[in-house]
Amino acid sequence: MSTQETNKQHSSNPPSGAVTSHDTETAPEQKPIKAGHGLTAVLVLIVVLIVLGVLGILPRRHAQEVLAQRTDELAAPSVITLAPKPGNPIQELILPGNVTSYTDAPIFARTSGYLTHWYFDIGAKVKQGALLAEIASPEVDQQLSQAQADLNTAEANANNARIQADRYKDLVTSNAVSQQDTDTFTNQASSTAAQVKSAQANVQRLKELTSFEKIYAPFDGVITARRVDIGQLIDAGAGQNSTAELFHMQAVNTLRVYTNLPGVFSASVHRGETIDLTFAEHPAQVFHGKLVRTADAIDPTSRTLLVEVDVDNRKGDLLAGTLAQVHFKVNPVGNVFVLPVSALIFRSEGLRVATIKDSVAHMNPVTIGQDDGRTVQIITGLGKDDQVVQDPPDSLIDGEKVHVLTPQEVQTAQGGK
Repeated sequence: MSTQETNKQHSSNPPSGAVTSHDTETAPEQKPIKAGHGLTAVLVLIVVLIVLGVLGILPRRHAQEVLAQRTDELAAPSVITLAPKPGNPIQELILPGNVTSYTDAPIFARTSGYLTHWYFDIGAKVKQGALLAEIASPEVDQQLSQAQADLNTAEANANNARIQADRYKDLVTSNAVSQQDTDTFTNQASSTAAQVKSAQANVQRLKELTSFEKIYAPFDGVITARRVDIGQLIDAGAGQNSTAELFHMQAVNTLRVYTNLPGVFSASVHRGETIDLTFAEHPAQVFHGKLVRTADAIDPTSRTLLVEVDVDNRKGDLLAGTLAQVHFKVNPVGNVFVLPVSALIFRSEGLRVATIKDSVAHMNPVTIGQDDGRTVQIITGLGKDDQVVQDPPDSLIDGEKVHVLTPQEVQTAQGGK
């Protein structure tokens, strides 16, 4: 290689450490970012985040609303409704009646002691004044003897004081004794006379107690319970429980029958009218009673009138405590509807029937008429356009949302059973 070529090569390839003319040229200067562009970027980012948040929240909220609605729908009880069936106007009303004795009384002892004898057992018919039992109370007998002796002593003292007072009254007129001594004996006579009266009252009290040793029937009736036996210790008084009761008596020659007449029929009955009574124990026999009294006030809870019918039972065919069917002849009142007994709701505030309006349950107070065990007549509380719940659940309350089953749903549910 020639010297010239070598020089050209060196000139075209300068040393690595040498500075070329290109290196010495100045690099182009970067432009600064404007503040308006940064704010726009932040706003865009915020908008993007809001859009993403909305897109995430809305579906979730919608899902929650759907879930809540579905939960409410599932929580609402499903019911079947029916339209009340019009019934015939009521001309005879048959109501259940409670049969009670005319007089009912427990017999207690008025003195303490031991039972020595009883004379009548359950089922015995007794007359007023009949001796039922005897009680031995020796302490009371001894107290009576002591009181009698005290009375004799008081009478003797009073007699002596009276004699002395009379003597001094005669002597004072002749100035044989002083007036002071006369007054003393006179006062002593009055004091001893008062002591006699006190002793007499005590004797009479103890005599009354000893008379209670014999238990007598207070009225004509039948013994329905005997709770004592010979040798049993008897405590005086009624006590706190029925164990102190000696006998239980009921007067059954006339029986009282109590029933509750719906208030709408209160004007249809009158005192003194004859009422027919039937009993399950006597299926082919009709008894006749007399309406003797009413409560003269409608019960605000049940909207009924308490009625008493007395029936003659001197033959002893009827028993107290049974259930009677009381037949009333009444005037037709309003419209009558017939419902199955299963539609009735028995609550503490009274008889109710559930109706549905706009998928909301309403508890209607009703008055019933004829009841044959399967269907019942509704006298008041329903209209012809009401939709009645057929078999209301026990937990159903007034104002509760319900789901009314359609005929197709009812058919499907019945087919699945």
